Amino acid sequence: MSAIDFDSLWDYAKPDETERKFREVLTTLSQDDPFSLELLTQIARAQGLQRKFDEAHNTLDIVEKKLNNDASRAKVRYLLERGRASNSSGNAAQARPLFEQAEEMANRLSEDFYAVDAVHMLAIISPPPQSLTLNLRAIKLAESSGQQKARNWLGSLYNNTGWSYHDLGEYESALEMFQKAEAWYGSKGRVNERRIATWTLARTLRSMNRVE
Repeated sequence: MSAIDFDSLWDYAKPDETERKFREVLTTLSQDDPFSLELLTQIARAQGLQRKFDEAHNTLDIVEKKLNNDASRAKVRYLLERGRASNSSGNAAQARPLFEQAEEMANRLSEDFYAVDAVHMLAIISPPPQSLTLNLRAIKLAESSGQQKARNWLGSLYNNTGWSYHDLGEYESALEMFQKAEAWYGSKGRVNERRIATWTLARTLRSMNRVE
Protein backbone atom coordinates (compact mmCIF):
# COMPACT_ATOMS: atom_id res chain seq x y z
CA MET A 1 0.00 0.00 0.00
CA SER A 2 1.24 3.47 -0.82
CA ALA A 3 2.07 5.64 2.16
CA ILE A 4 -0.09 8.35 0.66
CA ASP A 5 -3.48 6.63 0.76
CA PHE A 6 -3.77 5.44 4.39
CA ASP A 7 -6.55 7.97 5.04
CA SER A 8 -8.83 5.82 2.89
CA LEU A 9 -8.73 3.23 5.68
CA TRP A 10 -10.69 5.46 8.07
CA ASP A 11 -13.91 4.07 9.53
CA TYR A 12 -14.97 6.65 12.12
CA ALA A 13 -17.64 4.29 13.47
CA LYS A 14 -14.95 1.70 14.24
CA PRO A 15 -11.91 3.57 15.56
CA ASP A 16 -10.46 0.46 17.19
CA GLU A 17 -10.35 -1.38 13.86
CA THR A 18 -9.01 1.73 12.15
CA GLU A 19 -6.20 2.02 14.68
CA ARG A 20 -5.27 -1.62 14.06
CA LYS A 21 -5.15 -1.05 10.28
CA PHE A 22 -3.07 2.10 10.71
CA ARG A 23 -0.56 0.25 12.90
CA GLU A 24 -0.21 -2.42 10.22
CA VAL A 25 0.61 0.28 7.66
CA LEU A 26 3.02 1.94 10.09
CA THR A 27 5.17 -1.20 10.16
CA THR A 28 5.79 -0.75 6.42
CA LEU A 29 7.17 2.78 6.80
CA SER A 30 10.56 3.90 7.98
CA GLN A 31 10.66 6.15 11.03
CA ASP A 32 12.16 8.90 8.88
CA ASP A 33 9.31 8.77 6.37
CA PRO A 34 7.25 11.99 6.76
CA PHE A 35 4.12 9.96 6.11
CA SER A 36 4.81 7.99 9.29
CA LEU A 37 4.32 11.18 11.30
CA GLU A 38 1.03 11.89 9.54
CA LEU A 39 -0.06 8.33 10.18
CA LEU A 40 0.78 8.64 13.88
CA THR A 41 -1.49 11.69 14.11
CA GLN A 42 -4.33 9.57 12.77
CA ILE A 43 -3.54 6.77 15.20
CA ALA A 44 -3.87 9.40 17.92
CA ARG A 45 -7.22 10.46 16.47
CA ALA A 46 -8.44 6.86 16.52
CA GLN A 47 -7.33 6.58 20.14
CA GLY A 48 -9.19 9.77 20.99
CA LEU A 49 -12.37 8.44 19.40
CA GLN A 50 -12.00 5.45 21.71
CA ARG A 51 -11.72 7.96 24.59
CA LYS A 52 -8.15 6.84 25.25
CA PHE A 53 -7.02 10.42 25.66
CA ASP A 54 -3.79 9.75 27.57
CA GLU A 55 -2.73 7.30 24.86
CA ALA A 56 -3.64 9.82 22.17
CA HIS A 57 -1.50 12.51 23.79
CA ASN A 58 1.38 10.06 24.25
CA THR A 59 1.24 9.21 20.54
CA LEU A 60 1.21 12.90 19.68
CA ASP A 61 4.21 13.44 21.99
CA ILE A 62 6.15 11.06 19.73
CA VAL A 63 5.19 13.13 16.69
CA GLU A 64 6.03 16.42 18.41
CA LYS A 65 9.55 15.26 19.23
CA LYS A 66 10.23 14.48 15.56
CA LEU A 67 8.86 17.72 14.13
CA ASN A 68 11.14 20.67 13.45
CA ASN A 69 10.28 24.35 13.23
CA ASP A 70 9.42 24.19 9.53
CA ALA A 71 5.83 24.35 8.34
CA SER A 72 4.66 20.98 7.01
CA ARG A 73 1.48 19.01 6.46
CA ALA A 74 2.56 16.64 9.23
CA LYS A 75 2.78 19.57 11.62
CA VAL A 76 -0.66 20.84 10.56
CA ARG A 77 -2.13 17.41 11.21
CA TYR A 78 -0.32 17.21 14.55
CA LEU A 79 -1.85 20.54 15.62
CA LEU A 80 -5.32 19.43 14.51
CA GLU A 81 -5.17 16.15 16.40
CA ARG A 82 -3.61 17.64 19.52
CA GLY A 83 -6.47 20.14 19.47
CA ARG A 84 -9.09 17.45 18.91
CA ALA A 85 -7.71 15.30 21.73
CA SER A 86 -7.69 18.30 24.05
CA ASN A 87 -11.22 19.34 23.14
CA SER A 88 -12.66 15.83 23.39
CA SER A 89 -11.16 15.43 26.85
CA GLY A 90 -12.86 18.64 27.99
CA ASN A 91 -10.20 21.29 27.41
CA ALA A 92 -11.57 23.51 24.65
CA ALA A 93 -9.51 26.49 25.85
CA GLN A 94 -6.31 24.53 25.22
CA ALA A 95 -7.58 23.36 21.84
CA ARG A 96 -8.40 26.79 20.41
CA PRO A 97 -4.85 28.10 19.82
CA LEU A 98 -3.89 24.75 18.30
CA PHE A 99 -6.70 24.97 15.75
CA GLU A 100 -5.79 28.59 15.03
CA GLN A 101 -2.15 27.62 14.39
CA ALA A 102 -3.29 24.74 12.18
CA GLU A 103 -5.45 27.06 10.07
CA GLU A 104 -2.67 29.60 9.64
CA MET A 105 -0.09 27.00 8.66
CA ALA A 106 -2.46 25.13 6.33
CA ASN A 107 -3.26 28.37 4.52
CA ARG A 108 0.44 29.12 4.19
CA LEU A 109 1.00 25.67 2.65
CA SER A 110 -2.13 25.90 0.43
CA GLU A 111 -3.48 22.80 2.17
CA ASP A 112 -7.12 23.86 1.84
CA PHE A 113 -8.62 20.63 3.19
CA TYR A 114 -6.82 21.02 6.51
CA ALA A 115 -7.50 24.76 6.66
CA VAL A 116 -11.22 24.02 6.36
CA ASP A 117 -10.87 21.29 8.99
CA ALA A 118 -9.28 23.77 11.40
CA VAL A 119 -11.99 26.39 10.90
CA HIS A 120 -14.70 23.75 11.26
CA MET A 121 -13.16 22.65 14.58
CA LEU A 122 -13.01 26.26 15.77
CA ALA A 123 -16.71 26.52 14.94
CA ILE A 124 -17.45 23.41 17.00
CA ILE A 125 -15.84 24.83 20.14
CA SER A 126 -17.31 28.33 19.76
CA PRO A 127 -20.63 29.75 21.04
CA PRO A 128 -23.49 30.05 18.47
CA PRO A 129 -22.89 33.56 17.04
CA GLN A 130 -19.14 33.00 16.62
CA SER A 131 -19.72 29.44 15.44
CA LEU A 132 -21.94 30.70 12.66
CA THR A 133 -19.32 33.20 11.48
CA LEU A 134 -16.67 30.48 11.46
CA ASN A 135 -18.87 28.01 9.60
CA LEU A 136 -19.61 30.62 6.94
CA ARG A 137 -15.87 31.26 6.62
CA ALA A 138 -15.25 27.53 6.21
CA ILE A 139 -17.93 27.34 3.49
CA LYS A 140 -16.40 30.26 1.63
CA LEU A 141 -12.97 28.63 1.75
CA ALA A 142 -14.29 25.26 0.58
CA GLU A 143 -16.45 26.72 -2.19
CA SER A 144 -13.61 28.85 -3.54
CA SER A 145 -10.97 26.11 -3.36
CA GLY A 146 -9.71 24.53 -6.53
CA GLN A 147 -8.91 21.38 -4.54
CA GLN A 148 -11.67 18.77 -4.75
CA LYS A 149 -10.70 17.29 -1.39
CA ALA A 150 -11.45 20.65 0.26
CA ARG A 151 -14.76 20.96 -1.60
CA ASN A 152 -15.76 17.58 -0.18
CA TRP A 153 -16.31 19.37 3.13
CA LEU A 154 -19.34 21.23 1.76
CA GLY A 155 -22.07 18.75 2.66
CA SER A 156 -21.18 18.64 6.35
CA LEU A 157 -20.48 22.38 6.43
CA TYR A 158 -23.91 23.20 5.00
CA ASN A 159 -25.42 20.90 7.63
CA ASN A 160 -23.44 22.41 10.50
CA THR A 161 -24.22 25.95 9.39
CA GLY A 162 -27.88 25.10 9.07
CA TRP A 163 -27.92 24.02 12.70
CA SER A 164 -26.05 27.19 13.72
CA TYR A 165 -28.79 29.27 12.10
CA HIS A 166 -31.45 27.02 13.65
CA ASP A 167 -29.97 27.45 17.14
CA LEU A 168 -30.16 31.23 16.67
CA GLY A 169 -33.78 31.01 15.55
CA GLU A 170 -32.92 32.16 12.01
CA TYR A 171 -35.05 29.48 10.40
CA GLU A 172 -35.22 30.83 6.84
CA SER A 173 -31.42 30.86 6.65
CA ALA A 174 -31.31 27.40 8.25
CA LEU A 175 -33.74 26.11 5.65
CA GLU A 176 -31.57 27.49 2.83
CA MET A 177 -28.49 25.75 4.21
CA PHE A 178 -30.26 22.44 4.70
CA GLN A 179 -31.56 22.66 1.13
CA LYS A 180 -27.97 23.11 -0.04
CA ALA A 181 -26.91 20.09 2.01
CA GLU A 182 -29.70 17.96 0.55
CA ALA A 183 -28.81 18.99 -3.00
CA TRP A 184 -25.08 18.46 -2.42
CA TYR A 185 -25.50 14.97 -0.98
CA GLY A 186 -27.97 14.14 -3.75
CA SER A 187 -25.46 15.19 -6.40
CA LYS A 188 -22.88 12.86 -4.86
CA GLY A 189 -25.26 9.91 -4.64
CA ARG A 190 -24.88 9.74 -0.85
CA VAL A 191 -28.29 8.31 0.01
CA ASN A 192 -28.03 8.12 3.80
CA GLU A 193 -26.70 11.65 4.18
CA ARG A 194 -29.37 12.99 1.82
CA ARG A 195 -32.05 11.28 3.91
CA ILE A 196 -30.70 13.00 7.02
CA ALA A 197 -30.65 16.33 5.18
CA THR A 198 -34.29 15.84 4.21
CA TRP A 199 -35.10 15.24 7.87
CA THR A 200 -33.33 18.50 8.86
CA LEU A 201 -35.52 20.34 6.34
CA ALA A 202 -38.62 18.86 7.95
CA ARG A 203 -37.32 19.68 11.43
CA THR A 204 -36.77 23.31 10.46
CA LEU A 205 -40.21 23.58 8.87
CA ARG A 206 -41.68 22.30 12.12
CA SER A 207 -39.75 24.98 14.01
CA MET A 208 -41.38 27.49 11.64
CA ASN A 209 -44.84 26.02 12.44
CA ARG A 210 -45.14 24.93 8.80
CA VAL A 211 -46.26 21.47 9.86
CA GLU A 212 -48.23 20.82 6.68
